[in-house]
Amino acid sequence: MFRNMVTSLFKYERIKTTDVKAKELRRWADRLITLAKRGDLHARRQALAIMREEAVVHKLFEEVLEKFSASSGGYTRITKIGTRPGDAAPVSIIELITPEPIKKKKDKKLKDKAEEKTTKKSEKIPKSASESKDSATVKEPDTESPSQTE
Repeated sequence: MFRNMVTSLFKYERIKTTDVKAKELRRWADRLITLAKRGDLHARRQALAIMREEAVVHKLFEEVLEKFSASSGGYTRITKIGTRPGDAAPVSIIELITPEPIKKKKDKKLKDKAEEKTTKKSEKIPKSASESKDSATVKEPDTESPSQTE
C-alpha cells in the first residue's frame, strides 16, 4: 500500500490520505529523496524496488533532486483538512514542498543603500541639467543681424 502511495506522491506531488498514513508516508518519501540525492546506479535500483513506475523514478532522480539538493530534510508538508464523511477518520494532505532560496539580510541592506544612491543621483541630474540650460540661455548674447541695426 505504501509503495503505491509513495509512487503517487512523487507522480502528483500531493495526495490526500489519513493522518496516520501520511505520517508514515513521510518516512518513505524522505528515504527515497535521500536515495535520489546519492544519485548512483545502486540508489536508483533501490528506488525502483520500492516505486512501481520507472517514469516516476526518473522524475525523482532528475527533477526532485534539483529541488532538494540544498536542503537536508523537511521535504514534505502534512496539512490536516478535517474528517472523512463516511467513518470520521482524520484526513490530511501530504505534499512535496519546494524550498525557497535563503536570502541574506546583508544583501537587502546593500541593495537598499544602492537604490538610495541611484535615486539621489537621478534627483541631482535633472537639477544640474536644468541649471546648464538656464546658464546656456543667459550666456548667449542677443545678436541682431547687421541689416537690422543699420
